[in-house]
Amino acid sequence: MGFPKMTRTSLGSWTLAVVSLLAWAGPAAGQLEISVQEPGGKPVADAVVYAMALGANGKPVRSPEPAQINQIDKEYVPYVTAVRAGTPVSFPNRDPIRHHVYSFSDAKTFEIPLYKGTPAEPILFDTPGVVALGCNIHDWMGAYVFVTDTPHFAVTDDAGRASLPEVSGGEYQVQVWHPRLKGETDSTAQRLRDAGSATFVIEQKRVWRPRRAPGSGGASY
Repeated sequence: MGFPKMTRTSLGSWTLAVVSLLAWAGPAAGQLEISVQEPGGKPVADAVVYAMALGANGKPVRSPEPAQINQIDKEYVPYVTAVRAGTPVSFPNRDPIRHHVYSFSDAKTFEIPLYKGTPAEPILFDTPGVVALGCNIHDWMGAYVFVTDTPHFAVTDDAGRASLPEVSGGEYQVQVWHPRLKGETDSTAQRLRDAGSATFVIEQKRVWRPRRAPGSGGASY
């Protein structure tokens, strides 16, 4: 199943990354280990890594599990969230003030008016694509939801690493996406034998983000 073309929104621009696979080795019992880094070797956090099966592997796929994106100290936590299409996502506000969550993205347009606590109904992310989040009270608050139609995905940690468990044998196309990905590269599909490891090297572009308001800590807006 293909992936929709990403579009520009008021919160910035992005490009779908299909990054060349540099290495593939090291069996680990059904788990794929991925490392994402810049050309100089610096690890890249908040990169979404996902594997698309190029043929039937016969493994049953579990239903998507609910996810959460918190609002803590006037920031979205986590900054990047990856979910499967059909996943309900809740937005708990853990600040002592109100927030207003919204998105104008093609993959999901919605808003949750000013509120405290946790809204009664989660938001269903049912269309593959990238959803950019904002808050109309705090301009610097921004985050992304990456919605994919494969069950094999993960987000890299501060060390630029991610693990994709339960990857069965077969051929997969492994791809990487990041909010600041610079340009687009050719894809490389590799045949997996239940497990492996790979390193991706990507360049990041400079993206303007609104500055956090001075004295915005505590219970003030």
